[in-house]
Amino acid sequence: QVQPVESGGGLVQVGGSLRLSCGLSGGTFSDYTMGWFRQAPGKEREFVAAITRSGTAQYYGDSMKGRFAISRDNSANTVYLQMNSLKLEDTAVYYCAARRWFPTDWSSQREYNHWGQGTQVTVSS
Repeated sequence: QVQPVESGGGLVQVGGSLRLSCGLSGGTFSDYTMGWFRQAPGKEREFVAAITRSGTAQYYGDSMKGRFAISRDNSANTVYLQMNSLKLEDTAVYYCAARRWFPTDWSSQREYNHWGQGTQVTVSS
């Protein structure tokens, strides 16, 4: 069974940086488009970033552009989310998601059929 597993969450101050990692078990990693979503308390889950199977193209949610960077290492079966200039509103549970081949809508959570358990990111002042 294909299963993403996130790591790297934690507590960070406003303006700080954090890197999340996500490994994928049970499948051929390079077959999967990988994405990150987040959900803050009381809010709907929102799109953060996605990366193509080869890693040559990346897509971002509007509020993440210029601050977050998604990358992947297919030899290590891992996708990363580098988060810089963190804000209080970045506090959320961050989920890694996978979809075999490619989605028609990179930002739609309905396109991804494998989800991790989530990792908490808390930005404090």
